[in-house]
Amino acid sequence: MPADESTTPQPAPRRIVVLAGGVGGSRFTRGVLAAWPQAEVTVIANTADDITLHGLRICPDIDTMLYTLGGGIDEAKGWGRRDEGWLIGEELAAYGAEPTWFGLGDRDIATHLVRTQMLGNGYPLSQVTEVLAARWLADLPRLRVLPMTDDRVETHVLITDSDTASGRRAVHFQEFWVRLHAAPAVEQVVFVGIEQASPAPGVLDALAEADLILLAPSNPVVSIGPILAVPGIRGALRTAGAPVVGFSGILGGAPVLGMADKLLPAIGVEVSAAGVGRHYGPRSGTGILDAWLVDAADEAAAATLAAEGLPTLPMPLLMTDPAATARFVTAGAAFARPPRPAA
Repeated sequence: MPADESTTPQPAPRRIVVLAGGVGGSRFTRGVLAAWPQAEVTVIANTADDITLHGLRICPDIDTMLYTLGGGIDEAKGWGRRDEGWLIGEELAAYGAEPTWFGLGDRDIATHLVRTQMLGNGYPLSQVTEVLAARWLADLPRLRVLPMTDDRVETHVLITDSDTASGRRAVHFQEFWVRLHAAPAVEQVVFVGIEQASPAPGVLDALAEADLILLAPSNPVVSIGPILAVPGIRGALRTAGAPVVGFSGILGGAPVLGMADKLLPAIGVEVSAAGVGRHYGPRSGTGILDAWLVDAADEAAAATLAAEGLPTLPMPLLMTDPAATARFVTAGAAFARPPRPAA
């Protein structure tokens, strides 16, 4: 609805929560910060990608978020440190230390050493992340990055494997993605430990106090999925006073980043913007969304979903730069928070 004499635009949100994974989620958050530089932004990051290798606890999504927003990311790859060295990895390989398929750069290892030492000394992941963020986000005092949970949760993927007696085996998500390049057929995705997990300190408060909640266009199965599966978080979204706006990472029938097309069928979801929108569902029903944004290439899906009860807005969703992302996140907020009647 265009603003006129009888309406005034909604005020800019002051407290924003973003649910996000790694590469796509960090780029999305850049756009959110560009759109509302004065807002307090809390990122609830997926931690089910976490893994222990060579005795080090590695949190890929948290680290990618911190490196990206703090200016330390390798922009060409979208993950890992800029100006990285690989001497330690070469030495590990020379010793035959496995696994060799997961690259650990020298600068990156320092992050994992600090985290592992603090966890070993009894600090929860949320406090460890706060310490790491003090370095990377010092110039962004209005930004917080919270793990979805302090509890250990890991995504495992049941894949088809003809070399085993059963014809299948379970692997950690990182092995599926990094070593196997998401090539095997996926039968099931399991979040190990999720039933015993609880939201990290600050997560439920951030959702309750938010003016706007955004689901980044991260992988709906292994990035957003684990966050929503932490007991208490989905319910908090259902009862939140703020509008919940989601953004499709499936554009024109294919994911822009990652391997969502390999994982969505395993949970019975169509690989399309409409399929993911139905998966999240409207809050007017049993879902979590007040609005859903799809790419302009999926305009037909927008009309279909709107007819099914999920308000859907088509517009260009490629995150070519923070300004482009800022345009569609502000459009999504306006779509979910229409102009209010003038006093």
